[in-house]
Amino acid sequence: MKGTVEERAIELGEYITRSHSTVRHTAKKFGVSKSTVHKDVSQRLKLINPALYLEVKEVLEHNKAQRHLRGGLATKNKYLQLSAVKSPVSKK
Repeated sequence: MKGTVEERAIELGEYITRSHSTVRHTAKKFGVSKSTVHKDVSQRLKLINPALYLEVKEVLEHNKAQRHLRGGLATKNKYLQLSAVKSPVSKK
């Protein structure tokens, strides 16, 4: 990702608001660390573009509120897959 830190912060913020993406997904999409994304959109963006910062903050708060649900579903799917692999096939 090229450009200045300010341009990157705005681009990350616009992507998050447009796609309602998580910090982790955004970091992967742009090839930067989660820490970089978080710092750009929570600290730098506040000074550069306060209106965009408020939009991003709203999306991130929604994602945070949903985090426990996503984690529970991931764990459920993990154990469903493990039980499918371990369950013996009935022989007739």
